[in-house]
Amino acid sequence: MALAAYKLLDNRTSYAVWKIEETAEELYKQLQLKEHEIDYLEKLNNGKRSLHWLSTRVLLRKMLNTREYIDCRIDEHGKPYLVNFPHHISLSHSYDYAAVIISEDKPVGIDIELIKNKIERVAKKFLNDAELSYIDLSNPIEHLYVCWCAKEAVYKLHGKNNISFLADIRLEAFNYHNIGQFRVSLNTKTGYSNFEVHYEKFKNYMIGYVYGGTNDLSNEE
Repeated sequence: MALAAYKLLDNRTSYAVWKIEETAEELYKQLQLKEHEIDYLEKLNNGKRSLHWLSTRVLLRKMLNTREYIDCRIDEHGKPYLVNFPHHISLSHSYDYAAVIISEDKPVGIDIELIKNKIERVAKKFLNDAELSYIDLSNPIEHLYVCWCAKEAVYKLHGKNNISFLADIRLEAFNYHNIGQFRVSLNTKTGYSNFEVHYEKFKNYMIGYVYGGTNDLSNEE
């Protein structure tokens, strides 16, 4: 596994991207896995899914710089969390790359996606008419992937599965560049939050990530 990208976002938050070059066996040897994790891996049938699962855990171990067992679990909404470390985490993977963002003091979300033309066919499923209207016609595929990665990153940060990409996560208009940031809002039953989402084109992939956020309104259910 080779470090492909690393960025310190603040003194307590960072993200990294790794190229997956090892076999599942080579990745496995770098981890301390418990029986329930081994059982889960066996259900993945040693294909690409196994490589993705293993590679995100190996990268997480390297970012935490520890030899201790890392108890990484998934909650009832599918959000990963650490039992024996204080960090907030988010994991992502796509084809030959794994991505991890960690923070000691704020919630995080990250998404990495291989850029493909097929996203145009599904754009209306996750973008409303206003969002579609400002897509850069000279870079439509890349612009659409930024929008998807941004919504996915906010969704992962929020960590609940009752969120609609189309109705609940809204993007402010922004011009596409290979690297940038823009504002995203999330409207849920419990409140309204604003986020600054960052993105970067990496080779033929798009990365979107978010850390922290501002709660403008919070209501009890």
